[in-house]
Amino acid sequence: MLGAMQLDPRRILIFRTVAREGSVSGGARALGWTQPAVSQHIRLLEEEVGQALLLRSSTGVTLTEAGARLLRHADGIAGLLGSAEAELRSLAEGAGTVTIAAFPSALADFVPRAIAAARLAVPGLTARVIELEPPEAIEAVLAGDADVAVAFEYDELHDDVQLARIELGEDPSCIVLPLDHELADGSPIELSALAGADWVGGCERCRRHLQSLAADAGFAPTIQFETDDFVAAQSFVAATGSVTLLPTMALRVLTRDDVVVAPLADGSGRTVSLRHRHGAERVPAISTVLGAMQQLWGERTR
Repeated sequence: MLGAMQLDPRRILIFRTVAREGSVSGGARALGWTQPAVSQHIRLLEEEVGQALLLRSSTGVTLTEAGARLLRHADGIAGLLGSAEAELRSLAEGAGTVTIAAFPSALADFVPRAIAAARLAVPGLTARVIELEPPEAIEAVLAGDADVAVAFEYDELHDDVQLARIELGEDPSCIVLPLDHELADGSPIELSALAGADWVGGCERCRRHLQSLAADAGFAPTIQFETDDFVAAQSFVAATGSVTLLPTMALRVLTRDDVVVAPLADGSGRTVSLRHRHGAERVPAISTVLGAMQQLWGERTR
C-alpha cells in the first residue's frame, strides 16, 4: 500500500512553468533560475509522486500521463494563487491589474470603452488585454492566465465550463451584401434566399454557425473565402460579389460604404457573456471591470 504523498506546492508550480515553457531551460529562463536548480526540483517532485512526470529529449520535454494530470491541478493552484495575489494587492494599493481575454470584434470597441469607464471610476486600475477566440479565452481564465473572458456562444454551441458566467445580451447576426445585389435594399433576408451565393466564412465558430443556419434553411453554403478579420470579410464581399454573415458588434465598429447590411429575418445571432473564476468578483479591480462592462452593454442596447 502506498503511503500518503507529501507534495511541495512550490515544486508543483515550478513543474507547471517547465511544462508550459516546453523545456527545462525555458522554465529556468521564465523563473530566472539556473537550469540545474530547476532540474533538481523536478527530480525531487518526481520522487515525491513516485513516477516520471516529464520525458526529456534534445528538443524539450513531453508530459507523461501523470504529468498531464498534475498539470491540470497545477493550473488550478496557479489560478487560486493568482486570485489571492490580486485580491491582496488591490487591498494594499486600492487598485490592481486585470487581464482580459476577448475576441477581435469585442476588442475593436467594446473592451477599450469599458476599460476607459473602469479607469474613470478607479484611476489606479490597469488592464492587460489578450486577443483570443472564446474557447482559448475561457481556457486562459481556467488556467489563471486571464481574469475575465469576453466570450460569445451561438444556440448550437455552448461552453460547459466551471466558471462564473455573466450574460451581457444578444448580438444579432447580419447579412452583408455587395451594393449591386438584388436583395441589397436593407430589408430582412431569409437565409434560404442566398442558397446559391458564394460565401465568406469567418472564425471556426462563426463558420459552424453559418453552416447550422444554412442546414436549417435547406442548403449547404459554398464558402469560397475564409477570414477572421471582419473588415477583410466586407472587402471580399465588395470585391468579389460574395456575401457574408457578421455580428452587429463588428459592424457597429466599421461598415464599408460599398456594402449593404441587412438583418436576418429570424433575428438569430450570438449571446455575449463574461466568464471569470468563482470568487474573482470579490477582487475590487475585477469587480470594477465587470461592472463597467455590464453598464456599457446596457447603454449600447437601449
